[in-house]
Order: sequence, then C-alpha cells, then structure tokens
Amino acid sequence: MRDLAFIAFLLAFFGMGFKRPFLLVLVYVYIDIVSPQRLTYLLLNSVPISLIAVALAVGGWIIADDKRDTRVGGRQVLIVLLLLYCWGTTIAADFPVEAKEKWDWVWKALAFAAFLPLTLRTRVRIEALLLFMILAASSIIVVGGIKTIASGGGGYGQLNLMVDNNSGLYEGSTISAVAIAIVPIIVWFMHHGTIFRPDWRVKAYCLALVFACLLIPVGTSTRTGLLCIGLLALLSIRNVKRKVAYLAMLGVLGLAAIPFLPSTFTNRMNTIKTYDADESASTRLAVWKWTIEYAKANPFGGGFNAYLGNHIRYDLKTTPGAAEAPKVEVDKARAYHSAYFEMLGEQGYPGLAIWLAINLIGIVRMEFIRRRYRDPEGEYAWAGPLAAALQSGHIVYLLGAGFIAIAFQPFIYMLIGAQIGLDTYLARKRSEQSFRPMRRVAPAAKPVVPDALSA
Repeated sequence: MRDLAFIAFLLAFFGMGFKRPFLLVLVYVYIDIVSPQRLTYLLLNSVPISLIAVALAVGGWIIADDKRDTRVGGRQVLIVLLLLYCWGTTIAADFPVEAKEKWDWVWKALAFAAFLPLTLRTRVRIEALLLFMILAASSIIVVGGIKTIASGGGGYGQLNLMVDNNSGLYEGSTISAVAIAIVPIIVWFMHHGTIFRPDWRVKAYCLALVFACLLIPVGTSTRTGLLCIGLLALLSIRNVKRKVAYLAMLGVLGLAAIPFLPSTFTNRMNTIKTYDADESASTRLAVWKWTIEYAKANPFGGGFNAYLGNHIRYDLKTTPGAAEAPKVEVDKARAYHSAYFEMLGEQGYPGLAIWLAINLIGIVRMEFIRRRYRDPEGEYAWAGPLAAALQSGHIVYLLGAGFIAIAFQPFIYMLIGAQIGLDTYLARKRSEQSFRPMRRVAPAAKPVVPDALSA
C-alpha cells in the first residue's frame, strides 16, 4: 500500500509536469530529500527514481520552460568548477571503488545545484522551492518530534526516523542541523508567504513545526543540534527590537525547559565539558590532526573516502575524580566528522578553497540583499527578510558542518540554489527598473519671428 501511494503521488506530479515543467524540479527536490525508495518495500527500490526525476526536470526545462530572462550567477560557475575538480580527484582517488560510490550521488547534488537557479525566474518559484524543501524535511522532522514526545527522547543514534538507515537526512546529527537551519525560513512563511496565505492555520502549523524542529536535537541527543540552537538564538537578536528582554526571555525558557529534558539528552550534553574523556570527541580530534598531516603530503586531496587510509592513536582520559589512568586507544578508517576536514582530506586545499568560497560568498550576498531591501514598505519588502532567513540558515549549517561530514549534503545545496535564484531574480528586476528605452526626440519647432516688413 505504501509503495502504491508513493507511485500515485509521483505519477500525478510527473503528469502535471508536462504542462508546468517546474513541477518536475519540485518532484526531484522531494525525492532527493525524502528518498521514498528507502521507505517502500519492493517497487521503488529497484528503480533509479532519482536519476529519472532529474532527467525529466532538466529535459522539461530545456524543452518547455521560458528561458528568455535566465541569468547565470558567479557561484553557479564555482559549483561547476567544484564538480569538475571532484571528478578529477575521483579518477585519481586513493580508494577508487569507494570513491566511485560517493561520486555517484555527489555529482548529482552539485549538478542540480548549478542547474536549479536557472529555473527560479519568479518569486512564486523561489517560494515554491523553499516550501517543498520545508515540507519534505518536515515529513521526517514531525515524525521525530512525535516520537521524542511519546518516548521521552530516543537517545543518541536510537531515534528511528521512519527508516532504519543512518545516512542522509535520516542521520541524527544531520537532521538536527537541518531542522534548526530551516527555522528562520519557516518563520518567514508565517509573515510573507503567498502560496499559503499566513492566516491563523498557517501560523499555527508553522509554530508547531518550529517546536518539532527544536525537539529533534533532544530526541537524537546530538551536541551539534544544541550548538545550532544556541547560534540561532544569537542570530535572531538582530530581528527583535527589545534585545535585553529577548535575552532574558531566552534565559527563562532555557531554565524552565531543563526539568523536562530526558536524562539521555542531558547526560550527553554534559560530555561537552569533558570532551577529552569522550571517545567520539577524542577520535574526531585525532582524525582532524591526521587529516592536516595528510593534506601536507597530498595537497590536492586523496579523493572521496580518503579517510579509509587513516590510522590514529589518541589518549582517552578518564572522567574527573576517577582513579584510572588515561587509556591509549588505537583505531583506523575513522570518518572525518567535519565538513571542513572532509573537504581538506578528500579534495585538498583547492577543493576546500572553492567550497569555502561558495559558502562565504552566499553569506555576504544575502547580507547585501538584506540591507538593500530592508524597507518594510518597499515593493520588495519580502526579499530582505527572506535573504536574512537564508543567511541565518546557512550560518547554522556552517556551524553544524564543523562536526558533521556534510560538505555535499544535497539539502544544503538546494538552499544555496535558492540563494542564487533570489540574487539573480532581484538583479534582473533592478536592471529592468533602471532600463529606459531610448526614444527619438523630435526637433524643437523654430520660433516664429514676425516679419518687420509686414508690420
């Protein structure tokens, strides 16, 4: 029954996509985020549904979509450059078979991110993309929030998010970072949405979804999620008028929430203070040190999954007050647990530089747009708050990326695509407003001088 429901949903959208090609883009967004083939039992598991969807999306745009006012942004060029660079490191990878497995989905994420802004010609399309991203992610987040309330917290690696698969958005730390990153965008829909007008029903659902997003780090017991919540709270200060009262309210709410937090969450958060006694944190530090040394010997990177060649040694200290001496642990093939070191180890210094440029330019561009369109009475009063929301979500992602290897997470590249689409759309509107067609000016009539002889 679940298989048939998904197939009916996809066929309906594919059918409508023949008249409205952008719907095919939205279908791929949904498929790439939710991965319905993981949720079905038989039919969709054997079909390359993601590849079919992206082929239809690109084909529909080429054949039927209006491309007269299409613009290419500078970051799209950087994304294509990163794609080509990753292709080169994959060919010369330290572990060719394992690198090929990661390349098979990375190239689609990067190629779609470069293609996506070409389709975002109107405000409605930009809004529809973000709406689909939020609703697709919410299908995972709402389930996680309900299970967190029902079970009192799932614990680290224990919260089942519809599938027993610890990868993609179904991985605890990843969904925690994404859930907090989309909160500013959800809030934007509460005030500026047009597809669903922000009446009391929309606002009620958005508030409930924000609450579910905040529950995800609790249910998954991820320290990354807690740090992302703290950063989002700080970023939100610029949007409130009474900043002192806002900070006081945050403090009161934080203290009031402590008694209701499950012990699995509080116990894991306490390990932040004793990171050198925690095996997960200790191995990360050891892997990061190894990656720095590896990059010195391999400045162009070792290709995808180059971490499989690491051998690390680290001292695991005991908890304060314990009588045991620090233990020396040895391990190998430990993952990076950081997007920054993932890029450094796999793509070297050039790849890391391109990746950082793609992200940091986005932060700067959104700040320019936020300041340019901050007039609440202006024609594009919605654009400034949207740029601020996309910027805040992006900054939260960059913090979470410090502790999760999500350098190529497709959801984030869709967010970057939305940023580029907003930027190019507004640039086109500015050029249209400043353009004045040249008209031929008729010569001025000569003044009639009375003839003195006829007077």
